[in-house]
Amino acid sequence: MLLAIALAGIVALVLLIAGARLTPFLAFLLVCIGVGLASGLTPLQVSAAIQKGLGDTLGSLLLVIGLGAMLGKIVAESGAAQRIAMSLMRLSGPGRVQWALMVTGFIVGLPLFYSVGFVLVIPLIFSVAAQYKLPPVWVGLPMLAALSVTHGYLPPHPAPAALVQQFNANMGQTLLYGIVIAIPAIILAGPVYTRFMPRIDRPPLSTFVPALRDEATLPSLSASLTTALLPVVMLGVGSVLASRVSDGVTGQVVRAIGDPSMAMLVAVVVAIGLLGLRSGASMATITGWCERAASDVALVMLVVGGAGAFKQVLTDAGSSTAIAAALSRLHAPPLVLAWAMAALVRVCVGSATVAGLTTAGFVAPLVASGAADPNLMVLSIGAGSLMLSHINDGAFWLFKEYFNLSVAETLQTWTAMESIVAIVGLAGVLLLDVWL
Repeated sequence: MLLAIALAGIVALVLLIAGARLTPFLAFLLVCIGVGLASGLTPLQVSAAIQKGLGDTLGSLLLVIGLGAMLGKIVAESGAAQRIAMSLMRLSGPGRVQWALMVTGFIVGLPLFYSVGFVLVIPLIFSVAAQYKLPPVWVGLPMLAALSVTHGYLPPHPAPAALVQQFNANMGQTLLYGIVIAIPAIILAGPVYTRFMPRIDRPPLSTFVPALRDEATLPSLSASLTTALLPVVMLGVGSVLASRVSDGVTGQVVRAIGDPSMAMLVAVVVAIGLLGLRSGASMATITGWCERAASDVALVMLVVGGAGAFKQVLTDAGSSTAIAAALSRLHAPPLVLAWAMAALVRVCVGSATVAGLTTAGFVAPLVASGAADPNLMVLSIGAGSLMLSHINDGAFWLFKEYFNLSVAETLQTWTAMESIVAIVGLAGVLLLDVWL
């Protein structure tokens, strides 16, 4: 009965978000109440579970996601991303424009939320396409594949960061594993797939072609790369060295370097200096960037908190135990189950973030029982949450309108690319699972 109630909650969540168009945060709260009461919890117990789930989830993620949004905003507004792209284009030459933009998309996608990154790289894509007389879709798809993979796979993006917290995974290890899996996924979905996809050479609508900034006003390449990659380097170094140092002063320093909140805070402070003040922006301007970043991420934080509340209700009601027992009887690899569930919710709801966070509540008991590596479980769910983006996904329409495509052409390009990164991501997770 508890399992049936939990499954009914998932169906209700899909109907509320995809059918009634209710904001995901309110949908999570309503489903929490319904599942909790139907499972035998009292109203006060349901309220306590919701508050505990919200607090436990947001308590450790607020700094990471909030500071990550500020870092991304500074990188975007300062022109650092444009500097990185232009420098890589000069190094690569016209014969490897896809690879240069793909690398740029990966670097700037690490600190940037997808929607911000998309709008930021569009003028770069269209400018390169016009300069070399190439189809914009052919030029841009590898770059957008990189943005999508960083959004779905890698912390400190909201869904992967929340999954790390819920599964008690290590953010540094998850990031390192994720990069290993992300590289082949981006290559196959980008430069490789564009060789075989139908040739589409439509000019973008002039309305969606913003001008590039004057190169003289951009920050230096060294400052841009240092700031964009600093949190990745800190998390990676901290993760690699954590098990190799003692608990003395050196160990404390290493663990501080690898702490996600500390890494993001240091990166933001460095960005304020190198990309903001050093480039001539006033502190008032930089503060405005940070405030807008906080407002941009507020709704995402509520969705993350709502997913944490749903997980806590399932736990307090005893549904998690029933779910774990049911999944164990399927005799399928937990990583494949998690990927498939995330993919199914993604297809129904359209949001990668909601798909990942919803799946977490169901598979958390498997991770807690030791049936799967928590770091790989984060990546498996992240890959599944990117599967088969179609007409109920806002990013689908964003791509369609900016590139002036038909629905059929968008399915052949965007949807196919998203499905490739999802499938390759699962294959990479399974290979790492065997190797580790």
